[in-house]
Amino acid sequence: MKVLTAIGFEEANEQSKEIFTNIKKSIGMLPNLYSSMGVSDKLLGGFLNFSEIIKSGEFSKKEYEAIALATSQTNGCAYCLSAHTALGKMNGFTEDETLNIRTNSIADPKINALVTLASQMVEHRGHPSDIVIQNFLEAGYSKAAFAELIAVVALTTITNYVFHNGGFEIDFPKAKNIDQLQIV
Repeated sequence: MKVLTAIGFEEANEQSKEIFTNIKKSIGMLPNLYSSMGVSDKLLGGFLNFSEIIKSGEFSKKEYEAIALATSQTNGCAYCLSAHTALGKMNGFTEDETLNIRTNSIADPKINALVTLASQMVEHRGHPSDIVIQNFLEAGYSKAAFAELIAVVALTTITNYVFHNGGFEIDFPKAKNIDQLQIV
């Protein structure tokens, strides 16, 4: 049952209307994900505030998108894969690199350590292997980055779950399905 459908401005409460207006001013559109989250101004407002705080932390925009791509791939979220592929490309990744991130096979060893940890965080429900953690730390990331990676995975998982329980369209260019790509 798809409970979380996108709501229009007229359906939103006053707090969500204000958030919707600010999103439109900021990015020029109101993504369906956010209009679905807006059914609860507490969810949408809290999510956006926490996201902004975490985005000012240890990771570059590029690294943040890499974590979001790895998380969305592991959680099987077509909406977030599409959104974060677009955002990843806007922040310097090529199309091929976004695909390699999703399979934990990107050539950059530091980014690969990052996405492997993010994927394992999801796959193993917060219990990644010691070797994956060690690789992350040896790649040059700090304990603060480890803590913030947990937050990025959690934030991305929220959006993944909203889409899984939502009845709304993907309003970004659709990401390629890696299961259908040919390995050469």
